[in-house]
Amino acid sequence: MDFEAIDALRDRHPAWKLLRAGNAALVLSFLGQHFVERNQGATSASTLASALDDALYALNTDAEHPQFSRTPLEYLDDWAEAGWLRRFYPPGSDEVHFDALPTFERAYAWVSGLGVRSFVGTESRLQAVIELLRQIVHGTESDPQARLAELRRRRAQIDTEIDAVEAGDLSMLDATALRDRYQLFASTARDLLSDFREVEENFRGLDRTARERIALWGGSKGDLLTELVGSRADISASDQGRSFQSFYDFLLSETRQDELSALLARVEELPELETDRRLRTIHYDWSEAAERTQQTVRQISEQLRRFLDDQVWLENRRVLDLARQIEAAALACRDTPPTHLHLECDEPGVAIALPFERPLYDARPPTRVDSLLDPQAHAEVDVSALLAQAFVDPVRLATNVRSVVPVRSSALLTDIIGVFPLQHGTAELVGYLALADDDLEVVMDETEESVLDLPDGDLVRRVRLPKVTVTRR
Repeated sequence: MDFEAIDALRDRHPAWKLLRAGNAALVLSFLGQHFVERNQGATSASTLASALDDALYALNTDAEHPQFSRTPLEYLDDWAEAGWLRRFYPPGSDEVHFDALPTFERAYAWVSGLGVRSFVGTESRLQAVIELLRQIVHGTESDPQARLAELRRRRAQIDTEIDAVEAGDLSMLDATALRDRYQLFASTARDLLSDFREVEENFRGLDRTARERIALWGGSKGDLLTELVGSRADISASDQGRSFQSFYDFLLSETRQDELSALLARVEELPELETDRRLRTIHYDWSEAAERTQQTVRQISEQLRRFLDDQVWLENRRVLDLARQIEAAALACRDTPPTHLHLECDEPGVAIALPFERPLYDARPPTRVDSLLDPQAHAEVDVSALLAQAFVDPVRLATNVRSVVPVRSSALLTDIIGVFPLQHGTAELVGYLALADDDLEVVMDETEESVLDLPDGDLVRRVRLPKVTVTRR
């Protein structure tokens, strides 16, 4: 990098501005503990302000001359203006939420790396580099004989290890090698959480670009639709999109989750290591961060769906033109917002009640109900339909889901039904789709299809439905 590029970064990059700020220690310590160390996602303004108020109270030991005299919300607003926090309204909420930006995580990671490390492992990193080179070389080898030779070499190496173990010769890692590998695992696991936030911000940038296209579009609706569909395809087909989807599919595998849980538990029990207890459930933090990134991609698709559902394009042309002018003006002053523009509103809305909206009184004739049977009638009444009713207990269904899906994890509905087969056919399937407990969320993906075989007496009914994922918070 040349002098001009470095000088521009020093003046404009939010991470560099954070390192030069007077209250950098407060910003890094508070936001780092909340968003990085605890892996918290978007947090409401009231919750974050309450936590910051407690932190300021602990720091302001001198009541007469406090070190930090401003209110928590003023600090949060300033940090959002500086580009360290993202301030937004999530869908379905009327309260401001804050979330850390990748620029803050870069500054926090750099400051965290300044500490002196008592042990710096190199041997595990060298082996990781060599293994990556092997995957690159052998993964691109097109000669079948060369691949067979490599596979036979691996098999011979494994056979040698098996023979040594059978002979009682166990090669164990010493304490230094264990600490070396655990340090590499811990740093890589934390880097993954930071990378997720950056991937989410990149997807959000693509979403913002799509919204800008809609706001500034002057052509036909069909051309705009083509642009939006193309941008959505670019997100899924990009290197970042394909890599993230592969990681997400790998993480959703129940087998992989069980394997990760078992490995982390075994590592925790090793007496040679001083393990970090936060890494005991790191795979759940990965799942939560990946779900937030998936939510950003779903918002991009939701923006496209809302545009397709707009059936009053021509009727509201004048309204849309005015809205576009406002959006264009907002985009024009996004980088340099006005500093002396304020708007105060006492009430979010005005309650309007029109007299003619109330319906008139409608007198209805009484209904005569005769529920008695004729005493002279000797015909038998068929009550089999009343006795053949099936009751689907939603509590039992929720218990089935919780016994299969760990906390802060997800599973496919077809896998849950594979463990607990349906007892009442379609009625029980609908019961799973209608689960509405606080810790359970049922999400249907219309782009993929699942097939279920439901027994019905001597017959088997095949049901096709979208891909259903059950998430446990």
